[in-house]
Amino acid sequence: MAHDHSAHHGNYNRAFAIGVVVNLAFVAIEAGYGIAADSLALIADAGHNLSDVVGLLLAWGASALAGKAASDKRTYGFRKATVMASLGSAIMLLVALGGIAWEAIGRFNDPQPVAGMTVIVVAAIGVVINTATALLFVSGQKHDLNLRGAFLHMAADAAVSVGVVIAGLFILFKNWLWIDPAISLVIAGVIFVGTWGLLRDSMNYAMDAVPAKIDLTGVRQYLEHFDHVDHIHDLHIWPLSTTEIALTVHLVVNKQVLDNDFLNELQTHLHDTFDIEHATIQIESALAENHCRLDCHPAG
Repeated sequence: MAHDHSAHHGNYNRAFAIGVVVNLAFVAIEAGYGIAADSLALIADAGHNLSDVVGLLLAWGASALAGKAASDKRTYGFRKATVMASLGSAIMLLVALGGIAWEAIGRFNDPQPVAGMTVIVVAAIGVVINTATALLFVSGQKHDLNLRGAFLHMAADAAVSVGVVIAGLFILFKNWLWIDPAISLVIAGVIFVGTWGLLRDSMNYAMDAVPAKIDLTGVRQYLEHFDHVDHIHDLHIWPLSTTEIALTVHLVVNKQVLDNDFLNELQTHLHDTFDIEHATIQIESALAENHCRLDCHPAG
């Protein structure tokens, strides 16, 4: 039993397309007004929005690749592309942070006048666009690392745009020129927090770590206490993609003959209870000498 992941990704093709087109148009507007108003906060936010567009394109392309059929060379297909896309997006964002922070620090020593009203209007538009884009991915972000990355970045952008609006108000009414680079540093901080979590999770997925949502102890206990199971060994759980989880395990059983219902019950429970979609189970007998080279369990 498995989810239809091609359908799952297809449901977000429209969301990706809308998000890319709308945000790309806003990047051009925000960058243009940022240069005209000499606002580092707007330029920095435009740069981050551009990196988000690239991130959306990476996630979209990876989702499409993940739906391609497996081959003799790639027996799991291109499912891991979704992990590589989220990892690449996180690294790209972290690199961009250095430039934003460096420029902002320099501006503290040489503050520049900023057109406060322009900053307010453009950033307010950004609040609307980023919030709307985030909502496109809110339903899928709990189950897909790619969609979670898209959602978190867009939600963070909306919050950052609110901060830019506040900076514009202070510049307009108080003439606090230092608030522009200060907000830029806040932008960098917000991006770093969200990106660090995405980088950590993407690295774990790329290294085939057990996904955080998986109760490894629960899976082990379920298998060890299943009918006719004497003991288990060589249990591995890893992500095939940002949405699919695989398991392999050897079960040593104390019954000579088992029918296919035994395996079906195991796989169904692993899917329905632990969200493990691709379970490969090797059955070995405890009634005869076990020659499995991976079994270090002492003989009874």
